Amino acid sequence: MRLSEVEENKRVVITKVLGHGSFRRRISEMGFVAGKEVIVLKNAPLRDPVEYQLLGYNVSLRRAEADLIEVITTEAAMKLIKPDFDGTIDMDELKTSARENGNTIHVALAGNPNCGKTTLFNRVTNSNEHVGNYSGVTVDAKIASFQRKGYTFKLVDLPGTYSLTAFSPEELYARNYIVEQTPDIVLNVIDSTNLERNMFLTTQLIDMDIKVVIALNMHDDLVAGGAKLDCDKLGKLLGIPIIPTISSKGEGLDKLFDEIIEVYEDRNPVVRHIHINYGEELEKSIEILRKEIKKDKPGGVVLSSRYLTIRLLDKDPEALKVLETSSNYERISAITQGEIARLKSRLNDESSHLITDAKFGFIAGALKETYIPGVQWRYAITGKIDHLVTHRIFGFPIFLFFMFVTFFATFRLGAYPMNWISDGVTIISDFIKATMPSGMFKDLLTDGIINGLGSIIVFVPNILILFFFTSLMEDTGYMARAAFIMDKLMHKIGLHGRSFIPMVMGFGCNVPAIMATRTIRNRSDRLLTMLIIPFMSCSARLPVYIVLISAFFKDYPAMVLTGLYLLGISMAIVMAKILNRTIFKRKETPFVMELPPYRMPVLRNTMLHMWDKASQYFKKIGGTILVAVVIIWALEYFPRNEENLHPKTVTAGSSDTHDWHVQSQIENSYLGMIGRTIEPLIRPLGFDWRMGICLVAGIPAKEIVVSTMGVLYETGKDDQKSRELLPEILQSEIYFSGPKIGAKIFNQAVALSFLVFVLLYFPCIAVIATIKRESGSLKWALFTVFYTTAFAWIAAFFTYNIALLFITHP
Repeated sequence: MRLSEVEENKRVVITKVLGHGSFRRRISEMGFVAGKEVIVLKNAPLRDPVEYQLLGYNVSLRRAEADLIEVITTEAAMKLIKPDFDGTIDMDELKTSARENGNTIHVALAGNPNCGKTTLFNRVTNSNEHVGNYSGVTVDAKIASFQRKGYTFKLVDLPGTYSLTAFSPEELYARNYIVEQTPDIVLNVIDSTNLERNMFLTTQLIDMDIKVVIALNMHDDLVAGGAKLDCDKLGKLLGIPIIPTISSKGEGLDKLFDEIIEVYEDRNPVVRHIHINYGEELEKSIEILRKEIKKDKPGGVVLSSRYLTIRLLDKDPEALKVLETSSNYERISAITQGEIARLKSRLNDESSHLITDAKFGFIAGALKETYIPGVQWRYAITGKIDHLVTHRIFGFPIFLFFMFVTFFATFRLGAYPMNWISDGVTIISDFIKATMPSGMFKDLLTDGIINGLGSIIVFVPNILILFFFTSLMEDTGYMARAAFIMDKLMHKIGLHGRSFIPMVMGFGCNVPAIMATRTIRNRSDRLLTMLIIPFMSCSARLPVYIVLISAFFKDYPAMVLTGLYLLGISMAIVMAKILNRTIFKRKETPFVMELPPYRMPVLRNTMLHMWDKASQYFKKIGGTILVAVVIIWALEYFPRNEENLHPKTVTAGSSDTHDWHVQSQIENSYLGMIGRTIEPLIRPLGFDWRMGICLVAGIPAKEIVVSTMGVLYETGKDDQKSRELLPEILQSEIYFSGPKIGAKIFNQAVALSFLVFVLLYFPCIAVIATIKRESGSLKWALFTVFYTTAFAWIAAFFTYNIALLFITHP
């Protein structure tokens, strides 16, 4: 509870004071510290400010200031007393309990992309956030907690960012979180091998006048390269404790969090606030503006006046918004423009450039006294590898080779556990059929749930293998090179290499990929990337691919699967071209993206990533897919037509005899009615009504396409057929009525058409909801629904008719 929420004549005990810098110092000097009792006396006529009694004297605070003080009532403090406490419970005991209750340390992790911030977060919290060796992986704040030495640490992993300006979504998000949520400590994670660039963010944290601890990460790389850094001396120069760490191995993390406790409790002698010297002329401007801001600083603004001044001179539009309620706002704005013009005239440069130069000058001076460079062996090795993998001739074939190997392993290695799981599902199904009495519940369990979910579960190994290989490429740093070699192609469609990263993430799941577009600064680029990401073939489509490729293209599965992924990329390019010329008009955006040094992937991180995706997959199976399977079974099961329930067989021009009554029941069911209604729309694509139902069922989640096939095509098979995998069953399916009676439903032309349609049509509902949320408009979500489905129909139509020219058998 916050002090601003307490009613008049109530007693409370302070548990924590939030805020930073001069505000926290001033409030603490007034006696507002953890464990002190406060009595709320009365509100001003307009309910602001509020008068309090503290340490025997009266003091008034604005509500915005009181909102930064956490308190607990005496009644709540009573509940914190241990049940076995034998002494007399007095106010001192209550204050002690309240103070101990405030031992929650809110730590925000801030750092550049590729500094190992998320690896550190995962290591100390045993979490499983994805770690990728390229920018834009963390696109939101990830939160976890753990206990240490009587303290509860609340860790927040902020998006990786090079600075805290307001020129990209992740920068603004990280800065707003620090300003608005007022973490107790900002843990600045720094890459030891790239100190100068990483410390630019540190200088901005220094300007904010907040408590900071530095984790000097990847310290083993610094030592291995022969470099030397005097951490103690550098820490004293910055006023920030510096602890060497190796997050991937867990080294130095215990000492790091012990140091955070010391800083939190104000026991660390290194901690002090310093002012970066921006030079004589800039300092003059800073002082003039600072004095004007202090005349009427808005209530609740915990940022220091100096920091706001620096942001104004850095042309940060968000800084002016903070001061909009000041009575002298117009005066502040006029002085800002005047000082920017004066600096331009006197120093012949923009004030923002002068501030940046001064920061790097400060960094260079601090490192000159404390740092001895070593041999940049990691970058030398990286350069040699990059000479090959980013080669203008060999780069693209190498990328295709890696993708081909990934898909080849997905099929070949995944085939063994897929068969084992399939046998296990069959054993369970046979056991239930043999032991349960006949009835609707048995049919639901065997024909619906087991057939439907079993058709999905068998593909878990394939999906895990796919994620394993893509995670390896991300963790080593190769995915950043893929973006680099794709930049020219991206440029031709009006985007740049940075857009390629969300597109690659779309191969795993379109939802986080669309969220990753937040790292793209230009709104038009961001929207366009969102709209073409659904063409990136997500893992949910993989079960459909495996079923049909295993059935009809088993001689060259990796080639067909690679072709599908490349087709998705190609269609995205075509659509981007069309949208560029019809909807989006924008200036060309330069490609600025870091190529981090190559690193050995950490098996623990790779396995955590795999498990994270697998757990999401199982949750989807147990939630959305299970519900959809039951609904599809019910639509197929009802209404019960007595005529169709009596066994009746026909021979369709071959020696195979089929259970006609089961097929008739399906055709006359509610599901069959839906299928017959949409069949005219999909017949030109080579699809029958059951295939149409599978596509409709795939709208919530693409895995349901396969589970629906399991319900529709496996139902009513004899014992021998029920032991076959779904691909084998599809090979033998024939038409039972109509002009094609006796002909095969599936052939290579139909399979190709179906694969293309599944690749391109309506993305799942979660993707549509994410596009709506990230774009801020329903129209872009609806546009995605209609244009992807129309595009899929056209592409499947041409695929089917062209394929028929080369396929001679039915």
